[in-house]
Amino acid sequence: MEQKYARITLDKDFTISRVDKRIYGSFIEHLGRAVYGGIYQPGHPSADEEGFRRDVLDLVREIGVPIVRYPGGNFVSNFYWEDSVGPVEQRPRRLELAWRSTEPNLVGVNEFASWAKKADTQVMMAVNLGTRGIEAACNLLEYCNHPSGTKYSDLRISHGVKDPHNIQVWCLGNEMDGPWQTGHKTAREYGRLADETAKAMKQIDPSLQLVACGSSNTQMPTYPQWEATVLEEAYDSVDFLSLHTYYGNRFNDTRNFLAQSDDMDHFIRTIISTCDFVKAKKRSKKDMMLSFDEWNVWFHANEADDDTMKNRPWSVAPHLLEDHYDFEDALLVGLMLITLLKHSDRVRMACLAQLVNVIAPIMTEENGPAWKQTIFYPYLHASKYGRGIALNPALRSSKHDTKDFTDVTDVDAVAVWNDEQDQVTIFAVNRDLDQDIVLEADVKAFAGYRLLEHIVLEHGDMKAVNSAESQTVLPKTVGDRDQLQDGLLQSKLGKASWNVIRLGK
Repeated sequence: MEQKYARITLDKDFTISRVDKRIYGSFIEHLGRAVYGGIYQPGHPSADEEGFRRDVLDLVREIGVPIVRYPGGNFVSNFYWEDSVGPVEQRPRRLELAWRSTEPNLVGVNEFASWAKKADTQVMMAVNLGTRGIEAACNLLEYCNHPSGTKYSDLRISHGVKDPHNIQVWCLGNEMDGPWQTGHKTAREYGRLADETAKAMKQIDPSLQLVACGSSNTQMPTYPQWEATVLEEAYDSVDFLSLHTYYGNRFNDTRNFLAQSDDMDHFIRTIISTCDFVKAKKRSKKDMMLSFDEWNVWFHANEADDDTMKNRPWSVAPHLLEDHYDFEDALLVGLMLITLLKHSDRVRMACLAQLVNVIAPIMTEENGPAWKQTIFYPYLHASKYGRGIALNPALRSSKHDTKDFTDVTDVDAVAVWNDEQDQVTIFAVNRDLDQDIVLEADVKAFAGYRLLEHIVLEHGDMKAVNSAESQTVLPKTVGDRDQLQDGLLQSKLGKASWNVIRLGK
């Protein structure tokens, strides 16, 4: 049998970047049961005075989600924000074109801002550049951020919200390259609109951070020319370019599925190259940062979703995109988090899409509890222990090939040094389905550190799932898999496992 190996070297001088905590963001869209029956359910035993589920809030705070993108997603391209504010009983119901549902507007801009405060998170607001444009975006910004004394700031005050929301991150539309998008545009059309909208919004508040739409995925026929064209128009006025990607094990090939994070790595590298080409072309000194504001596994519920939207349209909060994640999905989510951390010098924000019920780590029962899907755990661990400075691990690993990928490392890993708490955390996934692998880590640069804990997520069944009744995929702390001596750490990584190895004083 071929000898498998994995070696890393950690040093405080081998830095990638200080991690922006917003890399652990998430996403709530007015889609399916994300809002209604997800974060908001008046009458539920856990509901607070505003109708928000306290059990969901507890889980969001447990993860430590720093920013949440809202209200879409495809939803935003037909969003009339004025319908979502003011007295609830006067708000209109609207046909929601993206997901063929009815939007009752019971939760809107102010309610979501209130929920975000309770969740200890910030809002990443998206504006409608599909059916609307500059004027509506500026009006919404004035409503949200201007203190008082103008039409829309005073309108907010009349709605009972005296203090401005001070939302600092704004998305200029969503997936405008996609023909499925209401108001789909060419790259040149969108680039011009994004540039003009950005300039107008920054007249109102120069401190804003604005995100332009990149390609919806790497299979788009316009990728990556879309990015180049959009940035030729808007490079000077925007701060981030978005990336979106979803993966799935559609052909039940687990080895190939777990290699898909390599595609994510290639995607990021391609977009960085494209941004830097435009930077050079414009003789700019500014680096364009990236917002990977949609990423996850998504494929389990596709057939049911198509049936619901086609044959039972215009219901309120239908069950849509409710993927039930298995153990191998959690491994890929861990690998994707490692990939984001490896690029934390340019990926400053990211959003696991989404947060509750809709392709989400948190699920709710309508008359029962909220519960944790398998993917909850790597997301929790990265957010909790991945704060600080990302270190280049100088990884060397045995490799394998899969159906679509070559030279796939058996182990993928990254480390984060929390210089404030004097701790370092190694995140590692053993992608080998058959063999345990010993990870050798040179940690001489961290003299005096000892092993704090080794957390493992593993399961004998790659298709094992969690439910409200049974949490079968759970992390555990192991005490017999690590040896640390003379600055050399040896950690056994079980076959097909997610590992969080923490060192500190």
